[in-house]
Amino acid sequence: MNRWVDAARPRTLPLAVGSILLGNFLAYAQGKFDLSIALLATLTTLLLQILSNFANDLGDFSNGVDNADRKVALRAVQTGKISQEEMKAAVIITAAFAFLSGLALLYLGLKDAPLEVWGTFLGLGVASIAAAIAYTVGKRPYGYMGLGDLSVFLFFGLIGTAGTYYLQTFSLNLALFLPASGCGFLSVAVLNLNNLRDIENDIKTGKNSIPVRIGKTFGFYYQKFLYLAAITCFYAYPFAAGIKVTGVQQLLIVGIYPIIQLFRELHSGMSAAQIDPYLKKTALRTLFLILVFGAIQILTSQ
Repeated sequence: MNRWVDAARPRTLPLAVGSILLGNFLAYAQGKFDLSIALLATLTTLLLQILSNFANDLGDFSNGVDNADRKVALRAVQTGKISQEEMKAAVIITAAFAFLSGLALLYLGLKDAPLEVWGTFLGLGVASIAAAIAYTVGKRPYGYMGLGDLSVFLFFGLIGTAGTYYLQTFSLNLALFLPASGCGFLSVAVLNLNNLRDIENDIKTGKNSIPVRIGKTFGFYYQKFLYLAAITCFYAYPFAAGIKVTGVQQLLIVGIYPIIQLFRELHSGMSAAQIDPYLKKTALRTLFLILVFGAIQILTSQ
């Protein structure tokens, strides 16, 4: 089982549930929360993330990106721990489970919703599965064209947060898109670190990620922009939502400060091995920020 656990990349999973937690926190602060919906949304998102990781492992190897030049964060198919045939089967099985989990979530959350709402969510679910696979699999994977950042921002930020919030409350408001965007920016920050770490090999193999397109130095400037944009979004939320800024709201700095530390520590002179630990650091600190932000919203709603 160890090889499959490694291939699922456990360190990416806390970040995957970030937008789901955020949407649930915001809904709970409005006095609307169903634990069953929260758990099913979390399960579905975890399955989608694992699906993405399996597909990425398979796609990067098939397209020659995971080759002998890759020395950091070696992949399962690349090292022969899992065969291509086994990984293809795992992608299909995980996609099926993600689809079934998503259907159960929609049935529970949209029992009384009109057909157009069902259609919208079903379309988003299918798009999520397709996006997880097509990132690196196929003849023209969009991740190789520098479009992964946009996909991550949408699915792990806006759609994850707003979708969960809607399933809990049957409503949406513009203010919630600020923390949703903050979560999206931090999710993109993890992807960008991954691309900065792999930039040299990606240049050789034609994977045109954002850092490949703009260069390593500007890739780090982009990384710092993502941190600052996320911080701004979280701080702006109470003003946009018409929430009075109290001492409790100011406790947000407890969650923000670890992100500021990342901003200070990262620089363009870092090697791939030095960058790699920051993927986990950014993911865990993003989750911590969301927990702090969520706790504040619940406390100030009492």
